[in-house]
Amino acid sequence: MPSANSLVDTKCIKTALLKTTENGKIRCRTCEQKCLLDESQIGLCKTRKVIEGDLKTLIYGNISSISNNPIEKKPFYHFFPGTFALTIGSWGCNFACPWCQNYHISKTSPNSHPCTYMSPERLIQRAIQLKSRGLSYSFNEPTLMLEHALDTFPKARQKRLYNTFVTNGYMTLKALDLLISSGLDAMNVDIKGDENAVRKFCRADVNKIYRNCAHAIKNDVHVEITTLIIPGVNDEESLLKKIASRIKTELGPNTPWHLSRYYPQYEFSTPPTPLSSLKRARKIGHDEGLNYVYLGNVSGHEEENTYCHNCKALLIERHGYSVRITGLKEKNKCKKCGEEIPIIL
Repeated sequence: MPSANSLVDTKCIKTALLKTTENGKIRCRTCEQKCLLDESQIGLCKTRKVIEGDLKTLIYGNISSISNNPIEKKPFYHFFPGTFALTIGSWGCNFACPWCQNYHISKTSPNSHPCTYMSPERLIQRAIQLKSRGLSYSFNEPTLMLEHALDTFPKARQKRLYNTFVTNGYMTLKALDLLISSGLDAMNVDIKGDENAVRKFCRADVNKIYRNCAHAIKNDVHVEITTLIIPGVNDEESLLKKIASRIKTELGPNTPWHLSRYYPQYEFSTPPTPLSSLKRARKIGHDEGLNYVYLGNVSGHEEENTYCHNCKALLIERHGYSVRITGLKEKNKCKKCGEEIPIIL
């Protein structure tokens, strides 16, 4: 099998879609890092390379991981709960997070692996065989698989499959618009901290992530937010208040906020997040006016459930990835008080 950086491998190496030429170099415009590259140079994400004067992606359909996952694992709690999404990932990432939970693929260059190719058609066929309700690009940063997703989404829609991203949200607006127009249905977006934390640890501008979330919502894409609560990084009360306040103000009070428990990974050895910190963060979210705040990586906890924001009745009961929808009528109304619940079934 040809290597992922071989020019004869026409499957996994394709022309990158978003780019401009500047003074003889090529600027990638897939994500907001906007790397400026000369011949043979590779971008920060390790997936874009200038080859013979043109910018190429090294990971078109280049699958590092594939699994038929519960949609709750993404996590999505307000988007087709109880369904399964065929989930794929590739290689590389455009962030520098030292606590990365999937570092074995996100911190790895595709150049060091043979291309395990899956076409859009084969991916959709596999999802149908597994009785998946939809697709999810996840595991590493899905923005880097932009070209593959754009080819896949319309075909998946034709087969009545949903299309989702689990993402850091750092794509350019042009990339996001292309995804939306091609059939992106939902995004779970990581908000990893405030401006200082995201700049320091991820080398990114969190304001552009909020911009993209708001733009997606405006264009009818379902958005849920996840924050991995890391001691000493983003667990201060003032920082959590800032995140919760921005979610409410810029994205809306019904935007689900998932507070996920951190465990030591990659270059970070800080002890796991105490459950008390997650509970405190959840209270902060509610106090700031968010209606749906969930705890993650704490299987069996009652705060994984969905409750009516109006009367507090139990609507969806969760034990890990086991889901029971008991409190809804007419798809998205509370049986007890009739309040409309912001959930897609």
